[in-house]
Amino acid sequence: MKQLNPVLLDDLVCQAQASPRRRANFNLHEDLADPVQRLAIAMEPDTLVQVHRHPQTFELLYPLRGRFVVLHFDDAGVVIGRTVLGTDCQVQENPAGQWHAVLSLDSGGVIFEVKHGPYVPVGEGDTAPWCLTRNAAETADLLAWYGKAQVGERYAAS
Repeated sequence: MKQLNPVLLDDLVCQAQASPRRRANFNLHEDLADPVQRLAIAMEPDTLVQVHRHPQTFELLYPLRGRFVVLHFDDAGVVIGRTVLGTDCQVQENPAGQWHAVLSLDSGGVIFEVKHGPYVPVGEGDTAPWCLTRNAAETADLLAWYGKAQVGERYAAS
């Protein structure tokens, strides 16, 4: 039997806080070839999740601890949807091929993700070119924008 219990989540949060990427995951699936990927991801507010898409699968998100902004974008980079998981709703499914980004609003945040396998890394054409960051200052600006972005807005790098 597999469980996500408070001790495991505490450990996962500590791993994320100590990681240079500022996130860590715990997989419930046995291996990356599993047809259903199920994982808990601890994310700190300063971890960058680039705007990306998964052409081959939906992505279901559920906050286990904390709140998360989920932004949806059109092909031009305009925000077409904004949800705060843990406040506005409890579970959100991003459709296959939908541009999206996720921001943890709270230190110690843990989100649960389910999607079709096998695991496929985000490909070169599946990371949005209109919001790539080149340095720490640009990353900080993008993360701050994620936190306040509203429907109809587009990110403009400074």
